[in-house]
Amino acid sequence: MLLDVLKKSFHPSFNALIAMMVIVALVGSAISVAFSVHHARLAMQELQQLREQRKALDVEWGQLLLEQHSWGAYGRVGFVATEELQMQPAPLQNVVMVQP
Repeated sequence: MLLDVLKKSFHPSFNALIAMMVIVALVGSAISVAFSVHHARLAMQELQQLREQRKALDVEWGQLLLEQHSWGAYGRVGFVATEELQMQPAPLQNVVMVQP
């Protein structure tokens, strides 16, 4: 009964227009979902690359810290000063004491 009323109240071209609008909406929705998934995958790929880069930089930073500590050791400074730079302690007559 209700179906008969609806069939009589709408023109066939109007029904076709509604059907086309629904199809266009579905296709548009499908395209936007595919677009969103593509961008999400690209973002995840970039995130993974950045995590790998951070891991490599953390390793390098640790190695540089070790190198810095080995170069800054007191014995190392004295060794480099005397052996490589041929530095000698100053004679006592050239030493000046500064009072605060």
